[in-house]
Amino acid sequence: MKTPLLKQCVAEFIGTFALIFVGVGAIYHNAGLLAVAFAHGLTIAVMVSATGAISGGHLNPAVTFGLWVGGKIDFKGTVAYWIAQLAGASAAAFLLLFLFTGQLDPAGSPLARTIVASGTPDLPAKGISFVQGVVIEAVLTFFLVFVVYGTAVDARAPKIGGLAIGLTVTLDILFGGPFTGGAMNPARTFGPALASGHWNNQIVYWIGPLLGGGLAGLVYGRFLSNQP
Repeated sequence: MKTPLLKQCVAEFIGTFALIFVGVGAIYHNAGLLAVAFAHGLTIAVMVSATGAISGGHLNPAVTFGLWVGGKIDFKGTVAYWIAQLAGASAAAFLLLFLFTGQLDPAGSPLARTIVASGTPDLPAKGISFVQGVVIEAVLTFFLVFVVYGTAVDARAPKIGGLAIGLTVTLDILFGGPFTGGAMNPARTFGPALASGHWNNQIVYWIGPLLGGGLAGLVYGRFLSNQP
């Protein structure tokens, strides 16, 4: 029996909320690249496992888009998932803003928006162009959505929950973190940007992930899959 769309969207909201809440905190505390990668990867692993039976555990507009391209979700569901994911990301970012209100840096300046802004993926000041950023995000997201298909969507997939998907997020951030932040997820950038006002290079984190996710949907969903 198919889960009602409203319940699916609630699951997507909660899972995406968790990713942003944990991810922004890990980045702000300067935990280091390995710790940040695992914070995101572990959150995705557990939340995909927790929400998979309800909504499929997309937690990412690029994943949803890739599954739509591959014919695994209809347009109505895609739009509803996107709304839920962006809302969950935004709610987490605004809650962090509220929680850190009143904290000051050593100079006495408010820290709340700085904390959320520092957790918003962005291109480094030097070294990575707009095009390079888009390509990096597209390639990393292709890997992610390809693994989603191969481990969660395909009926032939090994039953390992969200483990492989979480590990893919981890390895992607280990490579992409220093270059683009390794977002692979428009919601991961949109929510913190909305709360902090840090909109730098926002378009990179839409174009790149949607290109990569869509290409994975074509390659796996339309070609490699043996299912209609």
